[in-house]
This record gives sequence, C-alpha cells and structure tokens, in this order.
Amino acid sequence: MSLTKAQIDRSGRIVFHDAALHVWEEGGSGGHDASERWERQFKHEVFARIIQTLNRLGWTCSMPPINELDVKRYGGNVARWAAQRQRFCVKGDLKADLSLTGRHIEFEMFQSVNTPTRPDHEGRYESNKEQAMPYLLRLEMERTRRRIRDYLCNVFTGYTFTEPERNRGFNGVTALEWIQAHYEASRHYDKATGRPRGDEVEYNHRSAERARVVHGQRVWFADYKGRIQAGTAYYNINNMWWVVTDKFGLRNIASFELFTKCPDNLRVKRNGRDRRKRLEAELATAVSTMNFERACTLRDILFQKEMPLFHVWHDEHEMYHCAGFCGYTRDSSKAGKFTADECKGWNSKPNRVIPINNEARNAA
Repeated sequence: MSLTKAQIDRSGRIVFHDAALHVWEEGGSGGHDASERWERQFKHEVFARIIQTLNRLGWTCSMPPINELDVKRYGGNVARWAAQRQRFCVKGDLKADLSLTGRHIEFEMFQSVNTPTRPDHEGRYESNKEQAMPYLLRLEMERTRRRIRDYLCNVFTGYTFTEPERNRGFNGVTALEWIQAHYEASRHYDKATGRPRGDEVEYNHRSAERARVVHGQRVWFADYKGRIQAGTAYYNINNMWWVVTDKFGLRNIASFELFTKCPDNLRVKRNGRDRRKRLEAELATAVSTMNFERACTLRDILFQKEMPLFHVWHDEHEMYHCAGFCGYTRDSSKAGKFTADECKGWNSKPNRVIPINNEARNAA
C-alpha cells in the first residue's frame, strides 16, 4: 500500500485499555450491500494501516490458519474471511492478537514471561496484563500502541483519542492525587477546607483507643492478615478515613480500627477473629470425620477447661449462627460455639441461646 500524502476523511475513536488498543467507528448504513462495502473499506484503510505500522516497528504479523471447524459449519469462504480479519503479531517476548469485528478493531498485547495468575494460553487471559509485564516489555507495549495511535490520528481527519482514566499505581496517579480527585468529585466537598466536612463529629473521629483521629495524622492499623501497618489518615466520609501507606498504597478504614499511638507488641498478629473461625471450622471437620483426638486438642486450644459453651439459634431462619455470628447453618456440629459473655444479649426473639455442655446447663 502506498504512503498517504493527504489526510483521509474518516471519523473514529481510539481507546487504550490494559495493554490493548481499540479503534471504534460508527459503521455504515443503507442496507446489507452498503454495510459490506463499508467493512471492506474499513479493513483496507484502517486495519491494513495498523499492520503496516506494526511491520515498520519490527513486529512480525501472520494470518492464523483457517479453522477446520468453521469450514464444516459455515463453509470455506466464511472461514477464510474470518481468518483474514485476524493477525497474530510477535516482537521478541511480546505478542499480540489483532482482530477486526464489524466496526471495531482490537489490538491486544500479552506476554508469557511473567504470568502470576494465568500462565495458560501464553498469558492472554492474565487479569492485569500491564501490571504483570516486565518493565522493558511494558515500555515496548506503550511505545507500540502510542505509535499506532499517533499514525491513525494523523492520517484520518476525524479520529480522536479518548484519554483513559488514570488508575492508582505505576503509570497512574499517586494515592494523594487520587484522594484529591475523589474530594473534588464528592458532593460533600468543602472548598474552604479542601476536603469534606464531618470529622468534627465525635463518632466520626473516635479511634480504637477512644482518642481523636486528626486529618493528616500518622496512624496505625491491622491489615488483612492482622499485621500492624502505619500510614497517614485523611478524612473520607462519616467515620471512614483514607490511610495512605506509601506512594500508591491506599486503604479505606473506619476510625474505630485506627490507633493514634503505635500499639505494643508489633510482632503479635491481631487476627483473633479469623483464628477463632478457622479453629472452629477445623473442629467441625474433625468431629465429622470422627477424629475425636484432634477434636479434643482443638477444643482445648479454643476454650478453657469446663467453660460453659452455647449455640445461638435463629427461630425465623430455623438455623444456628456460625462462628463469629457470620452466616447460618443447620448442622449443629458446624454451628458457632459461644461463651457466656459472647452471647450476652442474644437470648431474645428471634434468637435463642442453647446450652451445649453440662457446665452451660448448670449455669443456666
């Protein structure tokens, strides 16, 4: 195809998304024949130019083999046309699928060097392709799609590029920039303070040790694994606070889960609730498999000897509460085991506290 000396009158939209480039046009109208003519022209003027640009950038583009199943189902012509609308592109360790479907062209890049969640199919189905790419491959990916974008926008008069919303992380906004954008988009935003109001209410700023959380203060909190982490607190809404842990790290945490002073025993995990649920699940498994020696060991780890224990029954659901009052079950062996203090206040409709052991029956 000869080089273009003047711009071509076409209108379209170019979008970037997760290691991919998408080209959208409005399509043709006027019936089936007119639509087919428009698709052939779209393929000749846009699809072919993308292949031409890739070849100039050092990519190798090849048409995939004709699918034999498509030949049997739809005939040879349809199967051949489908293959002609696709290309498999390679440049070193970087690969890509280029496809034309109606009024849409997709150029999706991927790699198989680092695929932490989906190593199958050469990394095509990795959920976050850009994040998983090694640094140099990510640079080549970005260079390739920008060169294609610039070329198409220069050749066609009506082509525009839709800037993607920048996410938090590498090649995106920092945590502080993300918070500021969130503030300005919120209807609770106060221009005088530069942030939402509401942290002056006691409930909204009361910390785990019942102190006051101040906007911009250094705080500590337990992460998902129970480890103590540190960060800077910025007010969000109600009793929720943004906590910036590093340049890109951000958590949304309730004030009563924040510490204004560094807690003692930082090496101790604050995961008592998760530990309790896991041990009770292991206890139920041991009982169901009749491994009673293991069940006795787990019982002694969970509860003190001769401690009164109770189930909590829900009359309306006709089920037991599970451990930590999280969910329901009809199986009494899988039901949560609660101490007298834990089920205090639960012995009222629609709930009913049921003693489990003799100590609980005697206490009742």
